Amino acid sequence: MMQEIKVGIGDYAVGKGRGVISTYGLGSCVGITLYDRVTKVGGLLHALLPEASRYGGRGNPAKYVDTGLQLLLKDVLKLGASKFRLEAKLFGGAHMFENVRSEELKIGQKNVEVAKRELKRLGIRLVAEDTGGKGGRTIYLDLSTGKVRMRKVSEGKVIEKIY
Repeated sequence: MMQEIKVGIGDYAVGKGRGVISTYGLGSCVGITLYDRVTKVGGLLHALLPEASRYGGRGNPAKYVDTGLQLLLKDVLKLGASKFRLEAKLFGGAHMFENVRSEELKIGQKNVEVAKRELKRLGIRLVAEDTGGKGGRTIYLDLSTGKVRMRKVSEGKVIEKIY
């Protein structure tokens, strides 16, 4: 039986070699995976809000894309990953509420924008993404391969893809 580490909202986990790190219910939240194919070190962040500074930096830094990504990066490097070999994959950032028109409340879109900006700033390649739309997503990072299995429900259909 393969070990599965479940990551909740505003949390992250890292691992090496074996097992799966998963998170459920990515709506407007984003799930960001980092993986080093050589050392088989990876991690997953489930971030709720884009930038800590916009919300006064209150509470758990892992709930924000910018500060959570820094925590995730620090911990995968501690396990032996090389920043130069890391590959990122990005999921979520859905627009969950049809009636929300305010730019300020388009949290999913802002989460995706900040994730891309921060990955670029940190020099980490984004190699795959499945973002936007209206449905929620569940993702599973396989630590032995770096592959991410994503499940989403869209217009009543379940869609599964491997990234």
